[in-house]
Amino acid sequence: MKKIAPIAITIIICLSGIVTGLLTGFELSPLQIRTLTILGIICASASAYCFIVGEISRNNSQMDKLWSLLPIAYVWVIASLGGMKIRLVVIASLVTLWGLRLTMNFARKGAYSIRFWAGEEDYRWAILRKKKPFSNKLVWALFDLFFISIYQNFLVLLITLPALAIMESTAPFGVNDVIASSLMGAFLLLELFADEQQWAFQSRKHAMLTEGKALNELPLPYRLGFNTVGLWGHMRHPNYLGEQGFWASLYLFVLAAGVAKWGIFNWSIVGALLLILLFLGSSTMAEAISGEKYPLYADYQNSVPKYLFWKRYVPKAQENSD
Repeated sequence: MKKIAPIAITIIICLSGIVTGLLTGFELSPLQIRTLTILGIICASASAYCFIVGEISRNNSQMDKLWSLLPIAYVWVIASLGGMKIRLVVIASLVTLWGLRLTMNFARKGAYSIRFWAGEEDYRWAILRKKKPFSNKLVWALFDLFFISIYQNFLVLLITLPALAIMESTAPFGVNDVIASSLMGAFLLLELFADEQQWAFQSRKHAMLTEGKALNELPLPYRLGFNTVGLWGHMRHPNYLGEQGFWASLYLFVLAAGVAKWGIFNWSIVGALLLILLFLGSSTMAEAISGEKYPLYADYQNSVPKYLFWKRYVPKAQENSD
């Protein structure tokens, strides 16, 4: 059942994208085409930068550094060329807050450096490079080019395109816009709290390990190795839920602006769908790594949902001591 669910979700997401595309087509005005051209140039330049610098420096987190910055640039370009309408300014402001949060969270992990090509690399890339077939340098270079550099940059552009879809809408800012704004704000706060709880847990754990203690000598919940504090004790990926919810909520502005066909369909939903698909793979990879490192992680997986708030996780080690 666990193996079937991800496949089913993938099929549903792909079919949803295809159906939406068939129902809505892809018609853009001259202004939207001009705006998309500018965004495309930024995206292509960023892709080239990530690949060239990543391969030369052997630090493949170049795109990770830009992930929080590029959407800010994209939405403000759209807002500016769209006449700074209130709906576009609200979107751009919310995305800016999102970007500042993510940039600060990534920066405190040592990701940025005065030497722009340096900084801490995402640990998952180092692990993936050691696995077959990615241990082959040519295979890794192709993966870096097409997935890390090109696809991820393209995806970051796609998730902002609901703003492009509504840039010429004349519908007044109303209740539905307030709902969309509120949901984006709520998911942003969820990400913020999840990040802070994860940072506090990991910082304390590593501080105790630095003092010379072994992992199994740490007090609960730190000796588990993985975070079960706060939100993390009730769902496995509150940060991922917040991220997907934030960008899915952006699509609600398309409905509020009245540019969706039959009330719900517009081509710009594809970005949010592909983001959900990306996190399906990313969460699976992250959990596989945690499962190899921490003995009780499988029990945590079986006890706590990925994205649903559920009863608090109680480790077996704690049950046995009670």
